[in-house]
Amino acid sequence: MVFSSMVFLCVFLPAVFGLHWILPGIRAKNALLIIASLLFYAYGEPVYVLLLIVSALFNYACAGAVSAWPKGKKLVLALTIAGNLGVLIFYKYAGFLTESWNLMSGMSVPVPEVRMPIGISFFTFQAMSYVVDVYRKVTDCQKSFWKVLLYISFFPQLIAGPIVKYHDVEQEIHKRTQTLDGVTKGIRRFAAGLSKKVLLANTLGLTADVLFAAKESEVNWLLAWIANLSYVFQIYFDFSGYSDMAIGMGWMFGFHFKENFNYPYISGSIKEFWRRWHMSLSGWFREYLYIPLGGNRKGKFRTVVNKMIVFLCTGIWHGASWNFVFWGVYHGCFLLLEEYIPVIGRKGNKAKSCLQRIYTMLVVGVGFVFFRTETMGKGFFWLKMMFTGFGKNRAAMSLVWQQLTPLYIVTLLAAVIASMPVKELVRKKRGYEPASYLLSFAGLILCMFYLAGGTYNPFIYFRF
Repeated sequence: MVFSSMVFLCVFLPAVFGLHWILPGIRAKNALLIIASLLFYAYGEPVYVLLLIVSALFNYACAGAVSAWPKGKKLVLALTIAGNLGVLIFYKYAGFLTESWNLMSGMSVPVPEVRMPIGISFFTFQAMSYVVDVYRKVTDCQKSFWKVLLYISFFPQLIAGPIVKYHDVEQEIHKRTQTLDGVTKGIRRFAAGLSKKVLLANTLGLTADVLFAAKESEVNWLLAWIANLSYVFQIYFDFSGYSDMAIGMGWMFGFHFKENFNYPYISGSIKEFWRRWHMSLSGWFREYLYIPLGGNRKGKFRTVVNKMIVFLCTGIWHGASWNFVFWGVYHGCFLLLEEYIPVIGRKGNKAKSCLQRIYTMLVVGVGFVFFRTETMGKGFFWLKMMFTGFGKNRAAMSLVWQQLTPLYIVTLLAAVIASMPVKELVRKKRGYEPASYLLSFAGLILCMFYLAGGTYNPFIYFRF
């Protein structure tokens, strides 16, 4: 089940929210959320709901062992990390690793056909962070398995993030309140996120899919750039839209998740981009990988090595493909460049700031070519056409004009505006609050009409 579905919007969410509102006591509310979250996951993954429960039980037991056995806690932590990564590697990377081995060795090892559970990267990272925090004494070991299960399985952030740390929601699992103000603001935030996903990302994504599916003989520079631009905005509004919906639903139920996106497309460097893009993931890698590796405490060379390791892992986390590996290393290389040539990211006058933003968007956009295409060969083909495909191509131009409909152009302009902090400029203006509620309600109604028609509505995080 996904948030942008009529079943979720009209049946699941209203029923769960209504019951949560009227049930007395935190134990009853938590029990409801556990049952609802398992049903939510089982709706699309009936078999793998057992994997989710086993993952929660395994990490609950490991955290208990870390707390109860101080002398052996390093061994337990090592086994915890190995166990979690082992499950992740089996379900997400077994086929990719086997194919890569066959390619390099010339062997013909049978490629296992393992279906990847939705959201496994998200709930595995959350579970690991809980045990690591108990090991570090950042948080106390939770004695109740059911509270750990709720933390790992809570449906708003289960399949598409943001990645939530246990200590950030620990108190609200024990005790929380639903207020009318929190509920109304949560509904507004959810509606805004749904509008991002359905009205912006889906419209732009449909164009991206049509253009990226074009034959190589039908591609020129204009088509390649429009395809790439469409995907750049699709992935941002799809991902940030899901994060907005998760945060909004959290408010509705009395939870407060941290922000996951902060207008990344206004960044003036790749370093700044990663402080604004998917902040829960970059924060996870910083806290649980970069800092343990030594961070920036062991000299400049070691800092660079640590950053490259982090971004290699970031690429691998996103999917089982050499494209994702390349994408991670690619971003790491530009961070390395900015590390050794700091003038690139150093703030200057308005002209320099403008050039820095163009540089950042160009680097990000080129990187997303490999994020979108299935193979490295296709990625380099599209990159070549973006910068050299200037010859006459009637088939390409015909396809371009078919896609440049008034709806697409208006949607693209809306996406450009929405990707900038315009809201922050008008937030304090008179009339902002009622206008924002009205626009969110209108967006919700439009989304429901759109979804009721059974139109294009992909779930692009299945690969993650």
